[in-house]
Amino acid sequence: MYLETLGNPSAATEDQRITALQRIVRATPALMRILRTVKDLGLPDAWLVSGGIYQTVWNVLTDRPPDFGIKDYDVIYFDGTDLSYEAEDRVIRDMNAALPDLADKLEVRNQARVHLWYEKRFGRPYFPLSCAMESLTTYAAKTHAVAVRLGDGGAIDVQAPFGLSPIFAMRLVPNPLTDNRPTYDEKAERMMALWPELTVVDWDAT
Repeated sequence: MYLETLGNPSAATEDQRITALQRIVRATPALMRILRTVKDLGLPDAWLVSGGIYQTVWNVLTDRPPDFGIKDYDVIYFDGTDLSYEAEDRVIRDMNAALPDLADKLEVRNQARVHLWYEKRFGRPYFPLSCAMESLTTYAAKTHAVAVRLGDGGAIDVQAPFGLSPIFAMRLVPNPLTDNRPTYDEKAERMMALWPELTVVDWDAT
């Protein structure tokens, strides 16, 4: 199946989109190195999420280099046993040491402690999460809500609570579950400059 058809919900199934995404991830060395490092470090409930994934797909669809436009690689995990900054910082340093050539692009965060600092940084409250995947529902765009990890036997697990069709359609879709229009508009402007093929759904259209 051609990748271009995967963005049409009626032309392909979600299972076909998951299979295509798994193939793209497996064929992208940087993503696989991150996934193997996360697994080797044994981080609890840990996933590679968001831009490093969907932007890689966009680069495949538009025949650009695999790392074109990727600002960072977001790694999330959930450790409710230690909410200290020091514990999170140790994980960050371990990831950076394992992947020194990617260290300047790695963003590693314990989702169990986001509510402790989010309001001070962004000016609005953030409810305590119960698992790493719950964070995906808080993203400004549904298109951003995608996560992968290495499962048992080397399988690539995929999570996308709003589905993968917007990614393959190169369609940025706002997430009305959040009150985060400024972030959505800011990201949309940056992404349109890099991927002019992108379609941006206006926040008020949802």
